[in-house]
Amino acid sequence: MNSKTFDQLDLIEPLLRAVHAEGYNNPTPIQAASIPELIAGRDLLGCAQTGTGKTAAFALPIIQRLNAQPRKAPPRGVRTLILTPTRELAAQIGDSFKAYSRFLRLSHTVIFGGVGQMPQVRSLSRGVDVLVATPGRLLDLIGQRHLRLDSLEIFVLDEADRMLDMGFIHDVRRVIALLPKNRQSLFFSATMPPDIVRLSASMLTDPINVAVDPHASTVELIDQRVMFVSRSDKRDLLRHVLSDASVTRALVFTRTKHGADKVVKQLGLGKVQAEAIHGNKSQTNRTRAMDNFRRGRTRVLVATDIAARGIDVDSISHVVNYDLPNIAESYVHRIGRTARAGKEGVAVSFCDTEERPYLKDIERLIGQKVPVETDHPWHVSGGPSLKPREGQAEKGQHRSNGNGNGNGNGKGRRRNHSRPGKAGHDAQRVSRRSEPGKGAQHKSC
Repeated sequence: MNSKTFDQLDLIEPLLRAVHAEGYNNPTPIQAASIPELIAGRDLLGCAQTGTGKTAAFALPIIQRLNAQPRKAPPRGVRTLILTPTRELAAQIGDSFKAYSRFLRLSHTVIFGGVGQMPQVRSLSRGVDVLVATPGRLLDLIGQRHLRLDSLEIFVLDEADRMLDMGFIHDVRRVIALLPKNRQSLFFSATMPPDIVRLSASMLTDPINVAVDPHASTVELIDQRVMFVSRSDKRDLLRHVLSDASVTRALVFTRTKHGADKVVKQLGLGKVQAEAIHGNKSQTNRTRAMDNFRRGRTRVLVATDIAARGIDVDSISHVVNYDLPNIAESYVHRIGRTARAGKEGVAVSFCDTEERPYLKDIERLIGQKVPVETDHPWHVSGGPSLKPREGQAEKGQHRSNGNGNGNGNGKGRRRNHSRPGKAGHDAQRVSRRSEPGKGAQHKSC
C-alpha cells in the first residue's frame, strides 16, 4: 500500500496548494517513485499507461524545476517540450499544466494540427516555458521558422508506443535530432516493443526506470464481461446494454471511423443521443463532442482507438467494445478509461465469430479469462466455456444489481472501496529496474 503524501515528495508550496485544489492528497505509485528523482534532474523511462497518474508524475517536477531557474525563453524558443501522439491528449496535458501551475508565473501553450496555426504562432513568438505538441504541427512550425528548440531544457516523449503504431516514429526521430544534447529527457510507453526499446536507449542517459503493472492498475479492478453475438445483432445488443439505468456515461469503441459514424446513426434511430470522435472529424467537432461528453450533455461517446487516447473523464461508468480490438494492448487502454478516481467501472465486449481469435489474444495478454455474459436475447452459443472469477455468478445464474434484479446489462459490479485517488493506488505495483524491458514485441511492461 502506498502511504506517502504529496507533502513528502519535496514539492514547493504553490504546487502542493494546486494539487490539493485538484482534490488529490496521496500520490499514485508512479508519482511517488518519479517526482523526487525528476526534481533532482534524472532522466526517466516510465512504463505506464494513461490512468496511472503519469501526467502529474512529470508535470509537477517539471514546473518545480522551471520555477527554480526563472529564466525567460527566447523569442520562438521553448524551455520544455512534451511530444504526444494525438490532439486530445495534447489538450489534456495542457489542461494539467494549467491547473498545476496556477499559483506560479509560467507560460505554456498547446499546438496541434486541424486548426489554424496563426494563434499558435503568436503564442510561440514570445517564447514559452512549456510547449505541448503533436509531431506534425511541431515540425511544420519548425520548418517555417516559427519555432526553435536550441534553448530546450526538458523533453518528454509521451505514449511512445502509440507514436509507433500511428506511424510517427520517423517524425519523433527528426524532432530528437533537433534537440540540444544537454537536456533532461523523460520517456513514457505502455508497452516496450523492440523499436521503442532502441529509441529509449538512444534518448536517455542513466535513467531511473519506473514501471506500473498495467494489469493491476486497470484490468483486475474492472468488472469485465464478454457477450457472444452475431455481427448483425450488435446494434440491437448495444441499445439493450445502454438502456440500463446504471449506464450513466458510456464510451463505445469501434475499429474504424466509418464504424463509429454508423453506430452513432443507428443509436440516433433508437432515440439514443451519441456523438463520434475520430480522425476524420474536424478539431472543432472533436472538441465539442469531448466537451459535451465531459459535461454530461452527451451520455454516449463513440470513438476509435487513436482518437480516444486523450479521453480522461473520471465518471465513465461503462466502456463497450462494440468491435474487439485486433491489437490486444488496445483492450487494456480502452477499458482503462473507466474505474477512475475511486469509482467503479464496467467493461463489456461484444464478440462475433470472426473476433474470437482477438479475444484469445486479449486473455493471453491480461492473464485471465473474461467472464461470459449469456443473459441477453442475442447470445450465440458455442463460445469457449470460461470459468467466472471468484465471487462472480456461474453460467446460468443472473447477476444481482443489489436490488434483487438479475439483469446482466451493466449491473452487479464488483465492489472495491479501498482504491483512493485517480489510479487505484493500492492495486498498482511499481517496479524500478536498471534496464528497459526486453520482452516479446508489444508486451506490456
